[in-house]
Amino acid sequence: MKKIIRTLIGIVILFFFTVHGIGCSKRVVDSTIRIGYFPNINHAQVIIGIADGTFAAYLGSKVQIKTTLFNAGPSVIEAVFSGDIDIAYVGPSPVINGYVRSGGKALKVIAGVASGGSLFVVRPDSGIKKATDLSGKRIATPQLGNTQDIALRGYVRNYGLKSKEKGGTVDVLPLRNPDILNLFMRKQIDGAWVPEPWGTRLVKQAGGEIFLDERTLWKDGRFSSTLMIVGTNFLKKHPEWVKRWLAAHVKITRWINQHPKKAKRIVCKQIKDISGISLPKEIVDDAFSRLEATYDPVVSSLLSYAEMAYEEGFLGNQKTDLSGLIDLRLLNEVLNRRSLPLVSNK
Repeated sequence: MKKIIRTLIGIVILFFFTVHGIGCSKRVVDSTIRIGYFPNINHAQVIIGIADGTFAAYLGSKVQIKTTLFNAGPSVIEAVFSGDIDIAYVGPSPVINGYVRSGGKALKVIAGVASGGSLFVVRPDSGIKKATDLSGKRIATPQLGNTQDIALRGYVRNYGLKSKEKGGTVDVLPLRNPDILNLFMRKQIDGAWVPEPWGTRLVKQAGGEIFLDERTLWKDGRFSSTLMIVGTNFLKKHPEWVKRWLAAHVKITRWINQHPKKAKRIVCKQIKDISGISLPKEIVDDAFSRLEATYDPVVSSLLSYAEMAYEEGFLGNQKTDLSGLIDLRLLNEVLNRRSLPLVSNK
């Protein structure tokens, strides 16, 4: 009898350990989704959705959300490569570069986040009145090979000019945004192609003039400035989680466009809480006026950025097939369920 009781107790203990994953060789299922983003106004959806609990509500109590803040696109891509980030908000150029580097295996674009919000600002005394005046000038961008850097180099090339490293006369200086503002004020650079709110800050705080609003270069004034990407392996393992995240993203995007004043207040408060930076209302208003919150990745502009990056030598010597970069199936399932227009992958 005692032997039977001991056997029964052993079975109960084994069952308990197996259910709870204690002492068992089988790996416990990870119930965390890891999100990477920047504390910037063009990442408004994730900032708002994390703050008000929308993403948590859509994912449910069994899925935990872990967020990581970044300040540079390449580091986001590296985190996706390593599996430390599952879903990320990042600009087109790092996304394209990451896709090419991984041989098309590491990531997918699954939605848009923002369109617009990029300015080319010059000093009034720089002598820059037309594109050809850029010859001999010092023009800053936020980072080598980033989206604004690629846009500037493509613009310069279209007017028959080249950067100095290509044997030309335009001195392109990749710098941090805060350094760009400082050097602009000290008249050590002639202009800068930067994202918002830095473009507006150069105008309002440093006396700059808008030479070009990038929207004027694109059809209907729309181009992709921020994208949502997902690690390919994570998408395969957790398509339902990704779909729920997209459903929340669509809801928040529509809410932002319906309530822009409330959205601005929430985003600015969260950015201040996160970074300690408080922007004046006039800068915020101007910057937001040049941005569109969207879930459309504006694929045509994404492919154009890829062409510009290739022409500038950032993507190797051979053009890469980008047909597998964009996967809008889950986004369109969400849109179809809500009876909203589907997004084109062209």
